[in-house]
Amino acid sequence: MIWTFLDSGSLAPWWVFAAVAVIAYFCGCFNGAVIVSKYILRDDVRNHGSGNAGLTNFYRTFGGMLTFVVILTDVLKAVAAILAARWLFYSAFSIHFSAAGTVELWNTLAEYWAGLFCLLGHMFPCMFRFKGGKGILSGGTIAIMIDWRIALVVWGGFLVLSILTKYVSLGSIWAGASFPFATWFVYHSGELTILAVVIGGLILWQHRGNMARLVKGTENKFHFKRKG
Repeated sequence: MIWTFLDSGSLAPWWVFAAVAVIAYFCGCFNGAVIVSKYILRDDVRNHGSGNAGLTNFYRTFGGMLTFVVILTDVLKAVAAILAARWLFYSAFSIHFSAAGTVELWNTLAEYWAGLFCLLGHMFPCMFRFKGGKGILSGGTIAIMIDWRIALVVWGGFLVLSILTKYVSLGSIWAGASFPFATWFVYHSGELTILAVVIGGLILWQHRGNMARLVKGTENKFHFKRKG
């Protein structure tokens, strides 16, 4: 439906897609774990533990109240990327919405498109040698902003599996794998599902090492602890 409308020639500003991609990518590059560890603690989190610039490795390595700064950074950058995408899409395409009757679908397309590039920035930040995190916290924030039903599937499975097994990676794998199915169930849109497959696939790819360790039985379990 979306691509049929685009191919009709009624929409000229393809640059909006490029602009959203660039803005969302650079929003994603603001990796909370790297910024806090490298510039506040003066000890890059990527030099410790799994080498991943994510919330779990940061907490395992440093702990403390600065963990909440990491959470806030990774949540807010996803929110900023989605809000910017909504505004740009509405500014460019609003005159066509009433005629096409696709306001909600276009708004959702903006969210998925921005979410994809925000995660790419988080996982492969150009300012940090393309070595970032695995995208679970930012990806979960994106799911919440897209639709509560998708967020319920993604977050529900993540929390249940992580709490019961103490393997955060297992919950993360569920999140990546379930995202495309939840998208299809809610929207029945081929275009949105394709984007969801790419997003979910990126998350699974980033957890390929965790999958191997889960199979071998060598994956580390998560335990709450207090550090200064």
